[in-house]
Amino acid sequence: MSKEAQNQMEKIVSFAKRRGFIFPGSEIYGGLAGTWDYGPVGTELKNNIRSAWWKRFVHNRSDMYGLDSAILMNAKVWEASGHIAGFSDPMVDCKSCKSRFRADHLAEGKYGEVKMAGGKQVCPVCGKNDLTEARPFNMMFRTWIGPMEETANEIYLRPENAQGMFVDFKNVLDTMHPKLPFGIAQTGRVFRNEITPGDFIFRVREFDLMEFEYFIDPKDWEELFEMWLKEIAEWLNFLGLDAKKIYNHDIPDGERAHYSRRTTDIEYEFPFGMKELCAIAYRTDYDLLKHQEYSKKDLTYFDEATKSRFIPHVLEPTFGLDRAFLATLVEAYTEEELEKGDTRVVLKLPRTLAPYKVAVFPLVSNKENITAKAREVYAMLKPHFHTAWDDIGNIGKRYRRQDEIGTPWCVTIDYDTLENNTVTVRDRDSMKQERVAVDELQKYFEEKLK
Repeated sequence: MSKEAQNQMEKIVSFAKRRGFIFPGSEIYGGLAGTWDYGPVGTELKNNIRSAWWKRFVHNRSDMYGLDSAILMNAKVWEASGHIAGFSDPMVDCKSCKSRFRADHLAEGKYGEVKMAGGKQVCPVCGKNDLTEARPFNMMFRTWIGPMEETANEIYLRPENAQGMFVDFKNVLDTMHPKLPFGIAQTGRVFRNEITPGDFIFRVREFDLMEFEYFIDPKDWEELFEMWLKEIAEWLNFLGLDAKKIYNHDIPDGERAHYSRRTTDIEYEFPFGMKELCAIAYRTDYDLLKHQEYSKKDLTYFDEATKSRFIPHVLEPTFGLDRAFLATLVEAYTEEELEKGDTRVVLKLPRTLAPYKVAVFPLVSNKENITAKAREVYAMLKPHFHTAWDDIGNIGKRYRRQDEIGTPWCVTIDYDTLENNTVTVRDRDSMKQERVAVDELQKYFEEKLK
């Protein structure tokens, strides 16, 4: 990472904490590597992204069914899916300083400049030639279900949402009677015991995925694969991401997961490099066949047109919610040079995603009649838009504070409001102001949000 990019990320991490987006996990106890907490403002943005995804890919479609499967599942699920045997990364330890690395990242120089001694790579932390041989490290978190660890059953925290959708495939068929092609969608928390988490919230040990399994007739897979690539591009455009920073990377033969016939990683140019943001994989019929084999249950689909039964194939678009959050934050974070050398930090989020849509200010907080009127306007708007109340500091500081958290409009109640029932509405991006009648505010913002 260049020094400029590093400075940018340091600014964003500091900003995210200062404005209530993201806090270090367990901070008062010294933290816990690879964990982060979403603050009050960040939680709103994260929920807005999740809700927009669900609306776009589930509510606005007639071929998608929602699911919320359990985090804890029978261990045989992970045996059937191949996770117990093969869900691992290569790990290397330094015997001297006890640092731990992913072997592939070490060889690629992601921990710093690659240095050699005696024909072997040295530890990038202590510089000693004392690294172990690479060995597989299973990334699933283990736990136990039962009253005593010695006699309890070993289970795992799920590393993906996909298997819950495959396991409930038959239940969805029996209750909803869908016709191919159709999808099962889910969002939720997953857990991976990453060897070296990093890059802020990009690589962490617990995170949220938004994904769906789209069940298809195998003869249609190429056409539908391209359709979903276009849908993903439209979603990223909705998030406000610059198309010039997005690259579709087709994973070559030999590097894809064993079950995949085609995988495309959709990468975004973060300050720390071009990294995977979301992906789509053609998983064929691998998962359903494996679960049918291990469970001894019939997971076939009956095609009424051909009067035949077969195992559907699957396309899997996967979206990391935390990575979508980070990309949206990075893209929206803007420093603008104003007059007299002043700088304004503004978060130019898409308005539908902004944590607060409107902020209401009394021009002066020590005038009871103005404050009372401002409270009246706040109460009127709050049921319709997530609305902030701000009466701390002068009006200029309040504008800057709302600019930084991405609030699209600020409404100021002043002396003229008491005379003619109009307020000043200020736009976040242009900073232009206009007078709007209080009775017209709801309609005004609804039109803007369209």
